[in-house]
Amino acid sequence: MKEMSDRINQGFVGYEYREISVPEYLSSLCADSYPYFGWRLDGNPAQSKNRHSKSPYVDLRFKRDRKIMNKTELTRLQRNFDGCVDQLEALEKAKTFMPFVIAVIVGLIGTVFMALSTFAITADPPHVVVYVAFAVPGITGWILPFFIYRKMVLEKIKKLTPLIEQKYDEIYEICEKGSGLLK
Repeated sequence: MKEMSDRINQGFVGYEYREISVPEYLSSLCADSYPYFGWRLDGNPAQSKNRHSKSPYVDLRFKRDRKIMNKTELTRLQRNFDGCVDQLEALEKAKTFMPFVIAVIVGLIGTVFMALSTFAITADPPHVVVYVAFAVPGITGWILPFFIYRKMVLEKIKKLTPLIEQKYDEIYEICEKGSGLLK
């Protein structure tokens, strides 16, 4: 009740609202950064899981005064920030995407060899030499994907970490500019 009377005493404030859906690992960054563009977390509720319960995304709800000063420049900085967050998300996905694809392809090739070895051993008469010739690369094709995936992910992490750090630096500069406009 007291909060409502305080609002009435301050006069009318019109708000604009924004809801964003971000990966959980970026939700703190967004919740901490959006205030530099004039946004406040809205308490109705401030944070909730996305509509799909198994989704790795979180919904964040914000509001800000419609008559905020430097609104155009803050909106431009916010768009730059949103672009950087999207690029961060893409860089994080890039760490595992190609290693996953390569590992799956190697596993499928191994499966083809195992199928050929099965056909060779179940033939009448069984072709043991052909069976062994196909079974060895088949088993290898089932074991290698794990090691290929791990090695490629480590290489991707090493390659992409400096780019990710540059994006974070760019985000911090954008937030710093936004903070300067709010003063």
